[in-house]
Amino acid sequence: DESVLQKLSKEHEICQEILRFRGLGKLRSTYVEGLLGQIHPDTKRIHSSFNQTVAATGRLSSSDPNLQNIPTGGEVEYDIRSVFVPTPGFEMLSADYSQVELRLLADMSGDKELTRAFANDEDVHSFTGKLIFGVDEVTSEQRSIAKTINFGVVYGQTPYGLSQTLGISNTEAKEFIDKYFARYGQVKEFLQSLVDEARETGWTRTKLGRRRQVPEIDSRNRMRREMAERMAINTPIQGTAADMIKIAMIRIDDRMTKEKLSSRMLMQVHDELVFEVTDGEKVAMER
Repeated sequence: DESVLQKLSKEHEICQEILRFRGLGKLRSTYVEGLLGQIHPDTKRIHSSFNQTVAATGRLSSSDPNLQNIPTGGEVEYDIRSVFVPTPGFEMLSADYSQVELRLLADMSGDKELTRAFANDEDVHSFTGKLIFGVDEVTSEQRSIAKTINFGVVYGQTPYGLSQTLGISNTEAKEFIDKYFARYGQVKEFLQSLVDEARETGWTRTKLGRRRQVPEIDSRNRMRREMAERMAINTPIQGTAADMIKIAMIRIDDRMTKEKLSSRMLMQVHDELVFEVTDGEKVAMER
């Protein structure tokens, strides 16, 4: 499988070529042949369905086809997103929340250090890297490690999970996580409080009060119990972000209707909204 080939590719060049071949094959079947088959004969456009009750965290999901996982040019050799073009007379406008889940983590935990990073408009991954590594300036590798830890914490990642992601030992991964929580002490307390609340009540909740049951939080099976603990940590943060983008969509739609704009909200990609904007309305839409 992919993880084994990734490990072997450091010693055997052919493994990297097999991975590249597989990647190109998926691009062709899923994103070229697959999308071409989804073009509507009358509109000449692709029409996705957005579902409210599929993702347990409350996120909208996209299906037939899934337009929320179209890879960017930075992820693959060919920029699949470039084939999506606006109607003549319109242009694409993309707007997203910057680091929304980490901002929510700072807000909900009240952690002074993490809040300070955002209040000072700092690069939060570099900021975290400086704290973890005890340096004034971080290298690109140190920033990458800090970024992985930042997002890993939101998903309740264990030292083992982090070691697999970064390709380091379990001991090193545990040291990184320990240093992270030593610097962001209130984050650690907050995450533990989420697990404690789920264990006490049997459910976890978003900041706006939407609940999700966590029935296996007391399971005797360690793997199921740890999965439930990660769910208890992730759902309040990712779920709150999902609630926020839905509220934003409603408010934007109301405002567009009120101002009688002819621009259109096309789709949502988690913390990002994509619009088709007419030339004369770009300033109004950006505002």
